Amino acid sequence: MIDLSVIIVSYESAPFLDACLDSLDRRLSPLSYEVTVVDNASSDASADLVAGRARVALIRNPSNRGFAAAVNQALAATTGRVVLWLNPDSVLLDGHATTLVRVLDEQPEVGIIGPRILDPDGSLQRSARAFPSYDWAVGHRHSLLTRLLPGNPYSRRYLLGDLDMSSPQDVDWVSGACLLHRRALVERIGGLDERFFMYCEDVDFCLRAKQAGWAVRYDPRMQVRHQVAGSTRLRRRRMLYERHRSLWRYYKKHFPRRLLVDPVAWTAIWGRCGLVVAGDTARGLWGRRG
Repeated sequence: MIDLSVIIVSYESAPFLDACLDSLDRRLSPLSYEVTVVDNASSDASADLVAGRARVALIRNPSNRGFAAAVNQALAATTGRVVLWLNPDSVLLDGHATTLVRVLDEQPEVGIIGPRILDPDGSLQRSARAFPSYDWAVGHRHSLLTRLLPGNPYSRRYLLGDLDMSSPQDVDWVSGACLLHRRALVERIGGLDERFFMYCEDVDFCLRAKQAGWAVRYDPRMQVRHQVAGSTRLRRRRMLYERHRSLWRYYKKHFPRRLLVDPVAWTAIWGRCGLVVAGDTARGLWGRRG
């Protein structure tokens, strides 16, 4: 069994794939590793770019199966004792995956690790967070309250605003933009829940891992640069819909059923979706007029 299986799910990712794959060659040595790219029916040259790469296996899907299903495909086709999910709009930076793999080898209580993730300008992404609660409605990363008053208690609680991001910390969940987990975890709890087409599958996976007794850890000794929504920029409204659909599915799966609360939660999630899509549409129309 090799050390590491790298899984990249690609959709319209041609502008990013070369840099992403090049960074693996520079940063994964001396680990033994394999790379699998699952292309979800991209209409650009994503799959062709990968097909010409040595040491990279390509799975071409005839339709867009979503992130969770594509990761499960690659899990079934790979053998590394540790698995790394990596978004195609990400590149590995300073620090080596070797350090995080060693943590999984030497600390059997740790099931999942997320590295330090940076924006393209070098600023920190809050990629380690608390599990969603009812506070999420006003404190999530994109909320108006977070943008206007980032120090408010709801946002700080959900985004772990008081967490020391300079040292390893156990957290609730880490972003699937770059996430490492031991293969034994999948053998224990199963793969990703394919009912999440995109978004929230990482939260669900970390929650199930913690329920099975494993720790989820943030560890900044590996660094990644990630362009948020780089690969989904061309399908922004579809992704807005999928984000909110996944939120509603996560709510139904993990929150207790409450006769009076459920309609309020449904209205809050889908009402917000409508407002965001309407605002995005209005900005697009205004831009064309300008």
